[in-house]
Amino acid sequence: MKCRVFAAAAVLAGAAGTAAAQPALRPLRPLTIEQAVQEALQHNLGLFAQQAGLASADAAIVTARLRPNPVLSAEAVNQDWLGTGFNDQNGAGPQEYAAHVDVPFEMGGKRERRVDLATQARTVAGAQYEDAVRHLRLDVTLAAIDVLEAKSKLQLAQSNYAQLQTLQALNDRRLQSGAIAQVEVSRSRVAMLQYAATVRSAQLDLDAARLKLLPLLGHPPTDPPVDIVDDLRLAPSVSPPDLAALQQAARETRPDLRAAAADQARTQADLRLQVAQGKVDYTVGAEYRRQQGVNGKGNLLGLFVSVPLPVFNRNQGEIARAGADQEHAARTIAALQSDVAAEVAGAFQEYESSRQLLIEIERDLLKPSEDARQATAYMYQAGATSLIDVLDAQRAYNDTMDTYYSAQATYRRAHAKLALITGKDMLP
Repeated sequence: MKCRVFAAAAVLAGAAGTAAAQPALRPLRPLTIEQAVQEALQHNLGLFAQQAGLASADAAIVTARLRPNPVLSAEAVNQDWLGTGFNDQNGAGPQEYAAHVDVPFEMGGKRERRVDLATQARTVAGAQYEDAVRHLRLDVTLAAIDVLEAKSKLQLAQSNYAQLQTLQALNDRRLQSGAIAQVEVSRSRVAMLQYAATVRSAQLDLDAARLKLLPLLGHPPTDPPVDIVDDLRLAPSVSPPDLAALQQAARETRPDLRAAAADQARTQADLRLQVAQGKVDYTVGAEYRRQQGVNGKGNLLGLFVSVPLPVFNRNQGEIARAGADQEHAARTIAALQSDVAAEVAGAFQEYESSRQLLIEIERDLLKPSEDARQATAYMYQAGATSLIDVLDAQRAYNDTMDTYYSAQATYRRAHAKLALITGKDMLP
């Protein structure tokens, strides 16, 4: 038995030197959750891509407003470039020079329909950008809560390690006085080194959570990591919010629903444009022609009208395609509304479950586990209980606090999800 205890102590001894204190390799940059969100909105690369989409949609509106350009043609015919010569005998010529201008006239309101379609596409892009902002705010908030949870669990591990260090020092003194056996000291040392390893693991979890946050803020992993300085605990609401009100708020404020509605309006504008594209356009031209030959000179003026005959192509395919897109957009809205209702209900259930769990832990578990740990430690120092009882009480306290911090983080995440899913921050 004694050999196994010493072997375990030797395996864990490597963690003792690094677990007691974890110096930061790089200076940390403290941020609150809201500051982290604002920094992400300013520097996130994915959001930059969405902004480029807005600029593209704005440029499409400019293009849609443009009118067709007139066409200028010039010609020089019957030229004596081969040296034949123009005379009465060969009857060649006369030389002619002409300038021809064609002006197309769009019929069926094509330009207005193009502008309407481009404007609706810009509305869709704007709503999609707002939805990207909503998702980014949620992602940054959840990543920041992960940092807060990891920090709390690291502090818990460090506190437990310090508690076991105090116990180990006590047992070392009692061993010197002959009050306990060597195996008792070895057991306490193994327990202390186990908590030292827990400290190291908790530190690694915190480092990973901090690194995960950096790309969301638009920074490469080589930049100094950030430290979230908010409080993990969010006071649980006394009563749950109304689910029907939350679903109504989501239907009114969700940018993805507004994007879907705007896309349906875009398909309607596209259908109107394709119907207009099926209308024939007119081209009106004017020509000035000058003749210059051996028999005299002449100036001529001509007018032209060109109208395509819509015998085969009346844009039937694009009209059918636009109609199918309109039906698809309507079905997409119905499906999205159902998904949003289910998403709100799921987020509400998660919020309510985490709220109840946090209330129960704070009410029923925190004080008894702390009292049991302190009482057992006091009794052990007085010699009235065994080391096994102390370690059991310590583990029970550690499990309770670990569960408590997880419940705090879960409630904080559920609060953030419900607020951003519904678009209504209804909780304190």
